[in-house]
Amino acid sequence: MSALCEVEDLVLHFGRVRAVDGVNLRVDRGQVVALVGESGSGKSTVGRCVVRLLQPTSGRILLGGVDVTTLNRRRLRPHRHKVSIIFQDPAGSLDPRFRVGDIVAEPLRVGSERVPGRQRSARAHEMLEKVGLPARIAARFPHELSGGQRQRVGIARALVSGPDLLIADEPTSALDVSVQAAVLNLLADLQRDLGFGCLFITHDLSAVEYLADTVAVMYLGRIVESGRVLATPRHPYTQALLSASPWPDPDAQRARTRVVLSGELPSPADPPSGCRFHTRCPVAEARCRTEEPVLRRVEGGSVACHLVGEDGSGPQLITPAASRAAAPPAPPSPA
Repeated sequence: MSALCEVEDLVLHFGRVRAVDGVNLRVDRGQVVALVGESGSGKSTVGRCVVRLLQPTSGRILLGGVDVTTLNRRRLRPHRHKVSIIFQDPAGSLDPRFRVGDIVAEPLRVGSERVPGRQRSARAHEMLEKVGLPARIAARFPHELSGGQRQRVGIARALVSGPDLLIADEPTSALDVSVQAAVLNLLADLQRDLGFGCLFITHDLSAVEYLADTVAVMYLGRIVESGRVLATPRHPYTQALLSASPWPDPDAQRARTRVVLSGELPSPADPPSGCRFHTRCPVAEARCRTEEPVLRRVEGGSVACHLVGEDGSGPQLITPAASRAAAPPAPPSPA
């Protein structure tokens, strides 16, 4: 499968704050890659670097084989239509002065391949219908819509230019629980029908299980595990995330193994020496405090942990059955 986006040794420092500190990531065509982790781990910063809303400190971001980190504003314009982003806050990401139709059509007006006005309007109406909104909603302003409708408008705007890669930055976290399933189903259907690659940034592991082909787990600016980690989590941090996710079965919820992490997420301005997770890890050893683990291939994926062997064996803080049950069934079809 050909690579759509390759992130190589990505670093972004805000002064002393190491928001992203050496991330490697790959998204293939038609693939959904989930990037998960706690708030403050650097997930959204990676996504904004890929879209070039932020300029990395160092590293490379290849889109279709072209390193976009080296392009100036003029040379970057032809690549803008290849990647789009859905923002976390549907209200804050839509200009309140514009009508919905103009918001959705805006990428067609400012893109490298500018589309005439009448065609822009027709394509905006078509995309609104694809995301489950009637064409008449194009005449409304964002404040006249519900949160779920506004997020659908954001999805329509992101996809109207036909991007190859979509960055979905926690697209359901600001929505009511009753609306989240419908939006997840919509993204799954659109990805299947349109075939774009997707970097799905979230902390909702049930959504990851439903949408993602592969998962990368991020902690304090670095990826600590990647692969099909929900079925066979190896890193203690991944196991802790899974143990904290809600289960649909109340009896299983009560009987489950829970991993309680001590302390708070360390400051990215002063990360711990050695393994960055050792200050909270329940099985850390002396080596973990002094020697930084590298992300290496093991059976079934990659992991950065001294305690995991080449065959994938390592600390089991939760049972394999518990990890498989971490996600609830697929969300119901939207009404």
